[in-house]
Amino acid sequence: MSSPMTQGAETDFIEGMGLILQGDGMPRIAGRLMGLFVLRGGPFSFNELAETLEVSRGSVSTNTRLLEDLGVIERVALKGERQDFFRLAADPYAQIIERKRVRSIRAQESIRRSADELTDAGPEAVARIGALGNFFGILAAATERALEDLEKTDGTTPSERITSDPSSLAAE
Repeated sequence: MSSPMTQGAETDFIEGMGLILQGDGMPRIAGRLMGLFVLRGGPFSFNELAETLEVSRGSVSTNTRLLEDLGVIERVALKGERQDFFRLAADPYAQIIERKRVRSIRAQESIRRSADELTDAGPEAVARIGALGNFFGILAAATERALEDLEKTDGTTPSERITSDPSSLAAE
């Protein structure tokens, strides 16, 4: 595990995950780490991660902390080892969705409180604030449905979980 990534499908997957997360505003290295954890599960030490992805230990430290905060990976101790190790968390995708749902609910509540205090801002501003609160409410509801859809995939094979038509899950 301590050798750098070899060329091929694994490297393409890991690099692709880097680009996907980068496209969502996350650090590319966080995406590469997530790709590695999805592929191999773990546990990995900081050194193994740094050597495998050919990045600095500082980058690994920063980005493992980020992924840990997101619920994607978890820190584990291995018997006889003094250092921390990381592995893919149980149900990491549900963790991501749930965190997004909670943030959306909090945002909607915050906007609603602000809207109550900004009634003198004028009808156009009040309408825009209401639209923003509605946006977060819709996002919260959508993430709730996404969690339900994710639960429906339990017991399926990996290729069955990948669908080009996400609405097909809602029809089940």
